Amino acid sequence: MFEVLVFVYENYWRGDACPQLEQLGRKLSAVGFESEDIRQALHWLADLNLASHHTELIELRDANAPHQAESAHSLRVYSVSEQDHLGATCLGFINFLESAGVLSALMREIVVDRAMAIAGHPMALDDLKIIVLMVYWSVGIEPDALVLDELCDDDNRLAH
Repeated sequence: MFEVLVFVYENYWRGDACPQLEQLGRKLSAVGFESEDIRQALHWLADLNLASHHTELIELRDANAPHQAESAHSLRVYSVSEQDHLGATCLGFINFLESAGVLSALMREIVVDRAMAIAGHPMALDDLKIIVLMVYWSVGIEPDALVLDELCDDDNRLAH
């Protein structure tokens, strides 16, 4: 499934440039991806689109009510199932991105949600990096060069 997500990311730089999921499925099939990988990726992307749209609504609402913004002293406590599924390496990477100021609390929650939707654990760091890129992609934010370099290290599957 991650190969499908990488293909989508590389061929449709922004989420709003991506065709509807049904048409995307046909294109992915024509490229030669396995039908099960396509099915899983389209389901995952549909849920990502829902989460991204919900985040846009929250950000619009919070712009009018700044008292609802996250405190600089707030702390995200991960459940036991999140800790087991993500593992120490992925949780550390998420914390690194947050402390560097490049992953907002809302985007973090989408990353965790989409990571939890992937079977198997602990999650591989390279797979989490693809999820982070797809979250940026879905909300229409282009990561800066340093973030992109961190997410697309030389062992990663992305060409960007």
